[in-house]
Amino acid sequence: MSKTPLNTQQIQQLDAEHHLHPFTNTGALNKKGARVIEKAEGVYLWDSEGNKLLDGMAGLWCVNMGYGRKELADVAYQQMQELPYYNTFFQTTHQTAAQLAKEIASITPHDLNRIFFANSGSEAIDTILRLVRHYWAIQGKPYRNIVISRENAYHGSTMAGASLGGMGGMHAQGMPLVPGIEHIRQPYWYGEGGDLSEEAFGLACAQALEERILKVGPDNVAAFIGEPIQGAGGVIVPPANYWSEIQKICHKYDILLIADEVICGFGRTGNWFGSDTLGIKPDIISMAKGLSSGYLPIAAVAVGNRISDALTAHDDDFNHGYTYSGHPVSAAVALENIRLMKEENIVEYVGKDIGPYFQNALRERLGAHPLVGNIVGTGLIAGIALVKNKETKEFFGDDIDIGTICRDHCFENGLIMRATGSRMVLSPPLVISRDEVDELIDKALLCFDLTLKSVS
Repeated sequence: MSKTPLNTQQIQQLDAEHHLHPFTNTGALNKKGARVIEKAEGVYLWDSEGNKLLDGMAGLWCVNMGYGRKELADVAYQQMQELPYYNTFFQTTHQTAAQLAKEIASITPHDLNRIFFANSGSEAIDTILRLVRHYWAIQGKPYRNIVISRENAYHGSTMAGASLGGMGGMHAQGMPLVPGIEHIRQPYWYGEGGDLSEEAFGLACAQALEERILKVGPDNVAAFIGEPIQGAGGVIVPPANYWSEIQKICHKYDILLIADEVICGFGRTGNWFGSDTLGIKPDIISMAKGLSSGYLPIAAVAVGNRISDALTAHDDDFNHGYTYSGHPVSAAVALENIRLMKEENIVEYVGKDIGPYFQNALRERLGAHPLVGNIVGTGLIAGIALVKNKETKEFFGDDIDIGTICRDHCFENGLIMRATGSRMVLSPPLVISRDEVDELIDKALLCFDLTLKSVS
């Protein structure tokens, strides 16, 4: 059955009457009318008015292999004909789930060889919270249930994910939050480092973890969780010494280390996982988004031998799971996605070719702009701090929402770039070409000029 053709206004009316959008002021959106995206190919989107947009965010950090990959659609269709669905409860499995688990284990860091499937990054995080607490319980230490996270971290929007994350706006809604979660300072040197050198600030932020561990009692702490590079918080790249110090502290107090790889995983930083890029040796990681390049919902948790051996030895169920854990169609698409990434050497392309080109071009062409205070990133992820005064690092006040102003100029001029407060963030598809990077930066430069004019 084909869709009944509707014009933009008709779609917007249906949307306003029946659709509640995520992270959205519903009343304001309904008055304005949602932008209607109609089709996509490669790194581009087209809306219902015929406007062409370069997608500098790969959807929501996820369309790593670009839009319109027929191989992924074909695999989904074939799998739907053969086995459209069966669960992995009741001591059953199917070939795509088993194969995908093995394939993920072949690319994860260190000994993360056992895989639990979920459907979104938020579900993966919920799984991790339950899993680490269950691990300590079966070790005879149920009192080790505190998980330490960071301010301005994003770990999803379910109750567990929002509680673990450090977003104040999310914490203000849906109270009370999940108990047993603590937050320490984020490693945002440019915005919060003051007069400290980057190295000294990295050490201070890591020491904040030890201070909190001692405050709540080492015997009460289950784990520390962090994104290798904070994504939705504005692409916060920690100082080079930060993660090595965090690792030492976790080891010192025998605390599990959780890496949230939902954004950084699957080539984004120029390695399969951000943990590889930043030298982290996690006990457990979450992944989603790039696992299927966003073509179908799927997520996973990978655990190391320490946790998986404990689960195997414990003579009882882990009472947790989802109806669609290891969904055969999603798993088939993820398998094909990883195959394509390997066949086309995408990770190497990001790490050695397009990633360095992208990072250098950003700094060379945007770094001198009057609005740009700082640019950070690696591979195909970047954060750009917009400032009122470059010399003093003075940020815009609350009366000027500089990020939203810039984001709106981007939308109106053929570029999707996300605003996180005063930071603009980029995360284009990993298949982007050098010419397309040049086009992206041309558009960004124009939009920065327009933004400056808007606030002058």
